[in-house]
Amino acid sequence: MTSTEIRIGGDLGVSRLGFGAMHLPTEPGPARGRSLAVVRRAVELGVTLIDTAHLYGGGANEELLAEALHPYPAELLITTKVGVARSGPSGEWRLDGRPSVLRDQVEQALRRLRVERIELLQLHRIDPQTPLADQLGTLRELRTEGKVGRIGLSEVTVEELRQARRIVDVASVQNRYNVLDREHEPVLAACEAAGIAFLPWRTVAWGESGARAEVAAVADELGATSTQVALAWLLGRSPVIVPIPGTARIDHLEENLAAQRLHLTPAHRDRLDRLPGPA
Repeated sequence: MTSTEIRIGGDLGVSRLGFGAMHLPTEPGPARGRSLAVVRRAVELGVTLIDTAHLYGGGANEELLAEALHPYPAELLITTKVGVARSGPSGEWRLDGRPSVLRDQVEQALRRLRVERIELLQLHRIDPQTPLADQLGTLRELRTEGKVGRIGLSEVTVEELRQARRIVDVASVQNRYNVLDREHEPVLAACEAAGIAFLPWRTVAWGESGARAEVAAVADELGATSTQVALAWLLGRSPVIVPIPGTARIDHLEENLAAQRLHLTPAHRDRLDRLPGPA
């Protein structure tokens, strides 16, 4: 195991820098062709974790990934999320963790991704209208049935993570987190203590101008981009972090992945560590 890899759930080895597929256009035409090319290039460059969700186009994103990559390389992990559905009064998207909905979305994901088992299935959000034991109990049943390998959570608090771990083994947590937004620092700490993979989304988000300027200054000193500095900071922040930056452009993809080779000196890291989080 190298420093550029991590084991999710203790046994599933993936690259430390993944790819978030949310922003990929899925409609027919040239944009879809570019999306297919981006995903294939990501795998060519060594990405072995790709994140998607039922919410992303109602499964269209999952179908795109299958078209681009199936049959999948043995080392590739495609993780998807369930628990958001068009179930509001007017068909709007809303949290829906009812067991029947979760089961249906998993069955759809298996079909769309063309797999017999989803190695890492994440609950997109905890539905406050459905008992947590029912939501996670359903995912646990699906794991017992062999349709799910490992279970993850998204956008949870420390207390929610604690409650969830009483019900199931939690392999991963996907929360918003970046160099200028550290609201979920306690969740990261809890994941690190428990050996749970932490998959930050919105890995690059720029806050107030002074903090942005400091990141840009570090980037200038290193001959890098601010995005690369932000990703390199995440990779060095904790050994359990697996950033999943997304893009619909190959040049941005290559820029992101180059962050793995960027060395932040202790002085640079100290400057970034001292930047303010959210107000």
